Amino acid sequence: MTAYGITYDTGFVNEGVSTREPFDPDVVRREMRIIHDDLHCSAVRITGGDPDRLELAARCAADAGLALWLSPFTCGLTVDELLALLGDLATRAERLRLAGADVVFLTGSELSIFNIGFLPGDTLADRLGSLAGGRAAVGQVATRINDFLGRAVTLVRERFGGRISYAALPFEQVDWAPFDIIATDAGYRSAATADRFADEIRAFAAQDKPVAVTEFGCMTHRGAAALGARADVIIEWDGATPVRLTDDYVRDEAEQATYVRELLDVFTEAGVDTVFVNTFASYHLPRRDGTRRDLDLASYGIVTVFEDRLGATYPDMPWEPKAAFNTLAGYRASTPAT
Repeated sequence: MTAYGITYDTGFVNEGVSTREPFDPDVVRREMRIIHDDLHCSAVRITGGDPDRLELAARCAADAGLALWLSPFTCGLTVDELLALLGDLATRAERLRLAGADVVFLTGSELSIFNIGFLPGDTLADRLGSLAGGRAAVGQVATRINDFLGRAVTLVRERFGGRISYAALPFEQVDWAPFDIIATDAGYRSAATADRFADEIRAFAAQDKPVAVTEFGCMTHRGAAALGARADVIIEWDGATPVRLTDDYVRDEAEQATYVRELLDVFTEAGVDTVFVNTFASYHLPRRDGTRRDLDLASYGIVTVFEDRLGATYPDMPWEPKAAFNTLAGYRASTPAT
């Protein structure tokens, strides 16, 4: 494994609701140091939709000694808006690269679901509904995605001289010819895929370009490992705002930690080049009193976020490490990067 890291959210915005508020540069700077010095990560995947936030976090990551994967993760943008954003970010990424940062640029993340023009529907809920409708809705996705990505790669390469990838979903059927790295956000093992997961990862890693699992992880409740990526099913929403959990779930940090460790082993043994645990912190899913109010149980974060107090391990940070934090911190020492 050549790069080993974690995703870092700067704010995913849907219906005007951001997953990262407030966004404090001093906290970002400190967290990047912790990711490098204490988690022993060699890379960080920086996600979100605000170019200023993405650049600031990228500079903090580079200053901390991390390789950075600049990964716009947007919602509700049109094709023209996406291209404008990618062009802007490519220029910023090149400035970082020329200043000495190790930068990989991603031309988007799961575009077909979260943005407009690939699946039917003007809202995220509409697009998810059309996706659930089956093959008819998905049929044109590959053509539309690859047409867009072809334009995006051309635009980005005019402005950025480093390596390029895209955080894909399997049904998008991405043509990887224009890219330097093959990447997937579908790194989750669930009860439904457990029997074939390791074989699929080995096949994924055996391709003729470097491969990356840009997202995998586990929630923090008993039974979470069986759900894989389906955190949304245990949350009650008010529009894009998480309100409470759908049932009385039991906190199980050990299950989250075990899942992360097992999948890191799978990816290492398969020969995956780069992996990113999802995620460092879910600021929009804080820990609260009362089982159904404790949104942290639905969080993939390896730290538990507080709304009204600071942590004990890092008294200047509004969170406390979970068991998975310690698992991840110890993994690099036991299986050093090559």
